[in-house]
Amino acid sequence: MSGSAAAQSADVNEADVAGDDDAQEAGDAAEDTRQPCVLVFNAGDATGATGLSADALSIASVGAHMLGVTTGVYVRDTAQVFDHVALDEEQVAEQARAILEDVPVQAIKVGFAGSPDNLSLVAEVASDYPEVPVVAYMPNLSWWEDEPIDSYLDAFRELVLPQTAVLVGNHGTLRRWLLPDWDGDRPPTPRDIARAAGEHGVAYTLVTGILRPDGWLENVLASPQSTLLTEKYERLEAVFAGAGETLSAALAALLATGADLSAAATEALAYMDRCLDAGFRPGMGQVLPDRLFWAQPDDEEEDDDAVEPDPADFALPSHDTRH
Repeated sequence: MSGSAAAQSADVNEADVAGDDDAQEAGDAAEDTRQPCVLVFNAGDATGATGLSADALSIASVGAHMLGVTTGVYVRDTAQVFDHVALDEEQVAEQARAILEDVPVQAIKVGFAGSPDNLSLVAEVASDYPEVPVVAYMPNLSWWEDEPIDSYLDAFRELVLPQTAVLVGNHGTLRRWLLPDWDGDRPPTPRDIARAAGEHGVAYTLVTGILRPDGWLENVLASPQSTLLTEKYERLEAVFAGAGETLSAALAALLATGADLSAAATEALAYMDRCLDAGFRPGMGQVLPDRLFWAQPDDEEEDDDAVEPDPADFALPSHDTRH
């Protein structure tokens, strides 16, 4: 090889090495800026009240990224749920496997899985990642028929609860599910519910919607041994859809960021309260939490001298079909 050819080869090799170094540095930088990820099993909901769209907004709002696995689809409007169509277990499994082979996850949230078979798949995934905290949310299933409700709750109790770090649910929903034979002189306390959940392996239970004598609502984080956190909020007159979905998604995301449980629960509850306070009614049914309340301009920041644009300036052309 001539001297000039050797020099040229050396230059190319050095350039390759430099390129590799640059690529490695870029990869390291991307690694450093990667958001924590939450794997979510939940249904699709066209209204945005619940399901994956609600999870996505809540999780992004507190600084994490959702990896959504669709378990089925709600048929509903903003007033009520009419039906639910569950995906086949293998379809759910393929979604989960594909994303888990690519992206590391820092937390798992279980919403409505739609069927006992899908719950079995969720439990299998959770057991493969024992170091990843699982936040499980139990919604109100009163819209469903009794037989599928019973089958679903039994499967959730036997398969998902043993994998769950934090169970989230309304006081009435959790009481009817976990303490159906309660006959005490008083309603069960959050610790009573946490003890019942603890019998199935749940470490902590976040019980919401406890009506206080003063009319405020209380939310309590408890373990079978003690009460860790109590937060109370003013009761709003509106009927909301998606409050628990918002809370459980935010909690899972905050745990994914590395926050400790008490701090994550406190922040998630505060976030939910702000979402409800800014709630809106997109249709004729219930009020939805505004999970992007923080993106709305403050009234004080609005410029009184600003000129309102003429809507006609932004008119879209008709989309009538022409043949």
